[in-house]
Amino acid sequence: MTEDKMTDFEKVCDFGNLYQAYRKSKCGKGYSVSSMKFQMRTLDGISLIKHMLETKTYEVSPYHEFTIYEPKERIIKACSFKDKIVQHSICDNVLLSNLRTEFISTNYAGQIGKGTLYGLDCLRLQMRVANFKYGNDCWIVKADISKYFYNIDHDILKDIVRYHIKDDDVYRLCEKFIDSTDGKGLPLGNQISQVFALLYLSGLDHFITGELGVKYYGRYMDDFYLIVKDKEYAKYCLNAISDFVHSLGLELNGKTQIIPFKNGIRFCGFHTYVTKDGKPIRKLTNENKRVAKKKFRKMVKLVGKGKLTEEKFYESYNAWKNHISHGNCFKLSCEMDKYIEELFKEIKEGF
Repeated sequence: MTEDKMTDFEKVCDFGNLYQAYRKSKCGKGYSVSSMKFQMRTLDGISLIKHMLETKTYEVSPYHEFTIYEPKERIIKACSFKDKIVQHSICDNVLLSNLRTEFISTNYAGQIGKGTLYGLDCLRLQMRVANFKYGNDCWIVKADISKYFYNIDHDILKDIVRYHIKDDDVYRLCEKFIDSTDGKGLPLGNQISQVFALLYLSGLDHFITGELGVKYYGRYMDDFYLIVKDKEYAKYCLNAISDFVHSLGLELNGKTQIIPFKNGIRFCGFHTYVTKDGKPIRKLTNENKRVAKKKFRKMVKLVGKGKLTEEKFYESYNAWKNHISHGNCFKLSCEMDKYIEELFKEIKEGF
C-alpha cells in the first residue's frame, strides 16, 4: 500500500517507517545496553514493535532517570530504545507533518530547517525592520515560562493533541506517552516531549500575532520575545500574555521583563542589539562565555588524564567556534584560542 493511502496509524506501524525510525534512534546514541541488544536482532525487534502496535499491546517502558548540571540542573528521563523508535515513527510520520500548518513561521525549535540560528537570523531581521519603522525608542517584552516542561498539564495537552490528531489509534499512543509520568509535566530528553511542548504554546503564538497584532515576535520553546512601538502597549501585552499562560496552568518566570529596544535582547545564547546607525550586532552572552570556558577547562583536564583524546577535544571546540562565528565574535574567538593554548600548556608543564 502506498503511503498516501495509509491511515496515520498504518504509517506509524509500517515496517519501512519503523526501520527508518530505528536508524534515526541509533544515530549518536553510543552503545547503551538497550540499543546494543536491539541491534543484535534488529529485524526481529522491529517486527515485535510492529506486532505490539498493531495488536494494541504496546506499552511505554519505565524511564532511566539522571541529573545533568550544565548549563543548569535538569532531571532527564531517558526512554528505552524501543520507545525511541516508536516516538520517531509517530513524530516523523504523523505529528510533525500534521502540525506543520499549525506552527507559525517564528516558532523556531524542533523543526526541520529551523533551530537557534534560524531564530537568531529572524530576530536580527525583525530588529532591523522595527528600528527602521519605530526608531530606537520602541520596546521589547522578553519572557519565558517558569519550569515549563515540569508544569505542562496532561489533561490540557491531551485536549490540544486530540484537536489536531483525528486518528484514534495514534491519539491513544500519544496519550500513553503523555501519561507515562505521574502528575504534571513531560519527561525531558524525549523527542515526542519536544513536539508536545512546541504544540502546547502554539495557541499563545497565534494569540500574540493574531489578537494582540504583534508583528515582531519569536519563540524558541518556552523562551520568547515581542517588539512593540510603545511601553504602554508592551505592558498591556505582558498582562494579556500572563493571563493566557495562566489558563494553561503555567506562570511567567521572574526573568520576564519589559526593556528598551536600545538595550538589545538576550535570546538563544546571544545578545543582539542595533547600533545608532541601524546595524544589528550579535555577540555571545557573558553567561555562555563562562559556561564555555568551564566546559573546555574540564575537557582539557580529561585530555591531560588520558580520558579524552586531543582530537575529540578539538572536534568539540571547533564546533563551538563554528557556532559563535554566526555572531560578531572574532575577538572572542581569538581570546578563546589563547585561553585553550594556555590550558594545554599548563597540563604539559604538569608532567
